[in-house]
Amino acid sequence: MPSTETTVEPREFTVERDGGVTLVGEVWEPAGADGAGTPVDEILMLHGGAQTRHSWSRAARRLAGEGYRVTAMDARGHGDSDWDPEGDYDIHRMSADLEVIVAERFPDRRPVIVGASLGGLTAMLALGSGKDVARALVLVDVAPKIEAAGVERIGAFMRSGFDGFASLEEAAELISAYQPHRPRPANPEGLRKNLRLREDGRWHWHWDPRFAGGASAVNAEVGTAFFETLVPSITQPTMLIRGSASDIVSDESVRHLLELLPHAHTMEVADAGHMVAGDDNAVFLDQLEWFLADVLGSPPRSGAGRE
Repeated sequence: MPSTETTVEPREFTVERDGGVTLVGEVWEPAGADGAGTPVDEILMLHGGAQTRHSWSRAARRLAGEGYRVTAMDARGHGDSDWDPEGDYDIHRMSADLEVIVAERFPDRRPVIVGASLGGLTAMLALGSGKDVARALVLVDVAPKIEAAGVERIGAFMRSGFDGFASLEEAAELISAYQPHRPRPANPEGLRKNLRLREDGRWHWHWDPRFAGGASAVNAEVGTAFFETLVPSITQPTMLIRGSASDIVSDESVRHLLELLPHAHTMEVADAGHMVAGDDNAVFLDQLEWFLADVLGSPPRSGAGRE
């Protein structure tokens, strides 16, 4: 499709939370907008565990160019948001953060939430608990039931960088080994948004290492009666976009989701792994925009939709 990316840079903002934790986000205004926007066009993007809001940058730029207002958040303990003083990254705390973010940033009309991995779980918990946080939900390679082997692989990757890296190149090597299907960038400088250079002279991931321990508690609940009881209560339009090569969301995961949410739509990005948007951003966005236009009734955009 023709390029519709906006040249407007995102505007950063903060949301204050309990315990003195400041959450950081950014908003991409739609191309040519005066700031008022259209309610149906509000999108809130929530990243996965051990990621940052910058994982959505390419997607947000194109969506803003298509006329959507896009907000992307750093979860507590991630990116530029504060680390929890107690190292508490329980999913219920993440869900409480989401409620405050939506109440403060979307007071008039609820957004469409696009949640990857942990972001999707957080949104499922909030919506399944009856919280008014979204008018629709897009799950990106996450479902109530996920594959234990894939979860362990992610955990091993997260733990492998606890001591930091001597250089950006060293970090790039680890990422390349974790994602061998994705071409390795020629220049590792793009990793600066995901790493911090600390006083020890080493590059460390842009998230609290204590999150890795808390993440195991989140994963222990996935696929149990906890989510199986909550998810059927989600009445909002829902879509799952998964990678065909994902080791997290399997065919069984999809079947299980549709049993719990018969009204859900499901789509697949060919040859993509768990990091769907990073593996094939264009196809991911085409599928997302089909949902926004054909299911939610958002005005059609140039190049949006599918045959």
